[in-house]
Amino acid sequence: MNSEAHAPAPTRDDLIDFVYQEAELLDERRFGEWLSLFADYGRYWIPAQAGQTDARLQVSLLLEDKLLLRARIERLAGDRTFSQQPPSRSLHVLQRPSVTATDHDRREYRLRTRYMYIETRGAEQHMFACTASHMLIATADGLRIGEKRVDILNADAPLPMIQLLL
Repeated sequence: MNSEAHAPAPTRDDLIDFVYQEAELLDERRFGEWLSLFADYGRYWIPAQAGQTDARLQVSLLLEDKLLLRARIERLAGDRTFSQQPPSRSLHVLQRPSVTATDHDRREYRLRTRYMYIETRGAEQHMFACTASHMLIATADGLRIGEKRVDILNADAPLPMIQLLL
């Protein structure tokens, strides 16, 4: 029997706190720590249109697995990343996340969070209304992100370049 079977199921507060802590890591530019929140097979998806159901068969604004996320983070930290001089900063203003589904047998938990994302660099500032859907997995090492989906309210409009991670 694996050790995950003996670990207690996360509480609703554990799940909600996880989402708040994830946003804090992003806002503090602690991208390496943020990446460690993902399961090895985890992915980050931003659909190009409302109501998309398939990340692979429909166009997406972003679809990255953990390897591509690691490359993005390394690029953000690079000395030759001129788009990050000065570095972009972000602020996530979250509504309280809601737990939308729990499957204790599979140790999977789904949450939805509506939020405002503000990104600034120099004199430029952009604001996006978003809804994040997290699929979290309880492991022996704690909660991990199996998938994070970010729906931008106006994803079908021409958007400015988003430098950081929503």
